[in-house]
Amino acid sequence: MNTLLATCIFACGIAGLFYLDRDKTVRTSKALWIPVIWIAIVGSRSVSEWFGVHHTGANAQLDGSGIDAAVFGILTVSAIIVLCFRNARTRDFLVLNWPILLYFFFCLISVSWSDHPDVSFKRWIKAIGDLAMVLVIVTDRQPVTALTRLMSRVGFVLLPASVLMIKYFGDLGHEYTPDGAQMNTGVSTNKNMLGVMLLVVTLFTLWRVINIFRDKKMRDRRRHLVAQGVLLAFGILLFKMAHSATAIACFALGGGLIIASNLRSFRIRPVRIHALCLGILFFGAVAFLSGAEGTVSEALGRQANLSGRTEIWAAVIPAAPNALIGAGFEDFWISPNVEKFQRGLLGWWHPEGLNEAHNGYIETYLNLGVIGVCLIAMILVIGYRRAVKAFRKNTQIGGLFLAYIIVSAVYSITEAGFRMLDPMWIFLLLAVVGASGVNAGLIGRKATKTVAARTDDGIKTLGKNEPDPGLEAIYASRGGSAMFKLARANNPR
Repeated sequence: MNTLLATCIFACGIAGLFYLDRDKTVRTSKALWIPVIWIAIVGSRSVSEWFGVHHTGANAQLDGSGIDAAVFGILTVSAIIVLCFRNARTRDFLVLNWPILLYFFFCLISVSWSDHPDVSFKRWIKAIGDLAMVLVIVTDRQPVTALTRLMSRVGFVLLPASVLMIKYFGDLGHEYTPDGAQMNTGVSTNKNMLGVMLLVVTLFTLWRVINIFRDKKMRDRRRHLVAQGVLLAFGILLFKMAHSATAIACFALGGGLIIASNLRSFRIRPVRIHALCLGILFFGAVAFLSGAEGTVSEALGRQANLSGRTEIWAAVIPAAPNALIGAGFEDFWISPNVEKFQRGLLGWWHPEGLNEAHNGYIETYLNLGVIGVCLIAMILVIGYRRAVKAFRKNTQIGGLFLAYIIVSAVYSITEAGFRMLDPMWIFLLLAVVGASGVNAGLIGRKATKTVAARTDDGIKTLGKNEPDPGLEAIYASRGGSAMFKLARANNPR
């Protein structure tokens, strides 16, 4: 099959998926396209790379691309404008998620001791864009529906396009490792980036397929199930093509948690999911500390030294300029300290090509020191506790957020998962912010008692037997935060 015919078939297939998954019964804000574009770029390759503009030279890492900076800048400003119009909802979410704000504030302070403060500050602005996109999603009038549509829009395009590029556009869909081995990259630039994009999209798709299958009364259930089932099949196929051991292992872990959270034994006794998560983390930590990770790695098709990661870690940790505060936000790999790291890997293949530690905790330590690692740990612990609490309130959405938090903690053992413009970092923020919203009644909670809602005639009180818009709809009404507090007062449960 020639490339033109294959492209036409895949384009028709993508259009068909969008058609099958359409739903006109619920409306989301047009502003949702802002995070859709952002995550689509982050999950694939930069705009300049799509247009074949490659920034080269000695200062390529410092200067970056003007095209990419402009695109990310426009999207960030657009998101902030949207959040300003949703000021009441935005404020409530920000207050709830003070650990995340504290982390970003420390990142901003760390710019002051960076060797390249101008570059660090620009990168901090991009990192703020990640948080802004999360807030645009959760402050939508229908946040769960907004998240569902975002993932479908991103997945329907990126996953089939990856298969197309790998199969029919080898010059775009393949790259080569420093030792000459070919790797399938699809829409991304390397197999690890393809793997993490697949991980966040396919994990969500699995969650949605399960929930559509369970909802026997769902309108047009069959066609939604077909669309999401096809997307899930694309994800599983691409996992095999990408051969990213970390992504495959984390998908198995997260998928298992999602399946378990939908079992009746866990829904009627939510405390069991708490025990399951702690058990997984405990045995994973024991395996890692005892050296058994080499056996697990070999079982996944990776070398016992985690494809050279253990050597990287041994060389990079002593190169940190300051154990307490690090090199400054996203500064280590452009600082003079990286030369010390490269000298520690003499004889290793192309150490000058590395720009990450392949471990999220070590990466944070290099840039933000022990303080930064503690702040990340605080986000994970508080996020986990809130996700467990959210699961008790709403097993459906709470189970998804819990899976993302657990997966991000495990994924970051062998990949730098806490970096800006990384899909795993964005979805960790989304899970923590979303779980906080569920606990506060801002997301996914439906009132069953007497509740107040705004109508054209003023405030109306709804009884138990009357149509109930739910707290989500009340919160999204013109009354904003004030109306939400009134609703909470009438519905203290």
